[in-house]
This record gives sequence, structure tokens and C-alpha cells, in this order.
Amino acid sequence: MAKAHDPEILSKRRNEICEELASIGDLRPGSLVARYRKCGKPNCHCAQEEGGGHGPSWSLTRKVDGKTVTKIIPPSAVSQTEGHIAEYRRLRKLTGELVEVSEGLCDLMLSESGAATDDAGKKGASKRGSTRRLTPRSKHS
Repeated sequence: MAKAHDPEILSKRRNEICEELASIGDLRPGSLVARYRKCGKPNCHCAQEEGGGHGPSWSLTRKVDGKTVTKIIPPSAVSQTEGHIAEYRRLRKLTGELVEVSEGLCDLMLSESGAATDDAGKKGASKRGSTRRLTPRSKHS
């Protein structure tokens, strides 16, 4: 999203994102993978070079605490799981955009307060003097 400089546009978009977030359905992170396996029987079709294997069997894979976790998904639930994954990706996209829009609004509010932020942001603008000593104190003062 391009950065807008109009608080009304940003506020409107923030409200739209919040409405979209309220409509989020069931979701789950991960990647759905179809796997074909060989059973090991020498006369089975899967043992042939063009055999392709048995399957597909479906696995949902994701990271949990830095470790890969795999869950077997029954063929009857593949379509539903794809929808859950799409909804999770939609959530991630919306929350990323919400952060970006909110950050733009915060920046605009800061720039509107103008002089106060300009003075406070300058080096040495503090009214209070430094308490740091340049030389260490003598132990016998």
C-alpha cells in the first residue's frame, strides 16, 4: 500500500480493515502437501518406474516453537483445509496492512504536533543538564 498523507483516507482504510478482520473465519497456518509413497512390494504398481506410488496422502506441515509439525489430513478434508490456510494468509495480509496504516496515522499525528516533536527530537534539546561526569571521582573526596 502506498503511504497516504490524508488522515481521513487512512482512518477509512483502518476501519475497512477492522471490518474485514471481524469477518475472518476458521483458519490454520501451514502448507498442504500431497505425498505419494511406495509400499515396498516388488510386484505392486508403485514399484514400477512410472508407477507414481500410492496416494495421495495429505499432510499439513507448519512450524511450532521452531520445530516442524506434520498433521495428516484426510482426503475428504483437503478442500476445507485449503480454505483454512487461505483464511490464515488473509489474516496475515490484513494485519500487516493494519500495522502499516496505523503507523501512517501515528506519523501524521506526530507531524501535526509539529514544534513539540521538533524541539524534543534535537540533540541537546533537553532543559535538564547532563549528570554524567567526564572524570571519575576520587575515592578520598
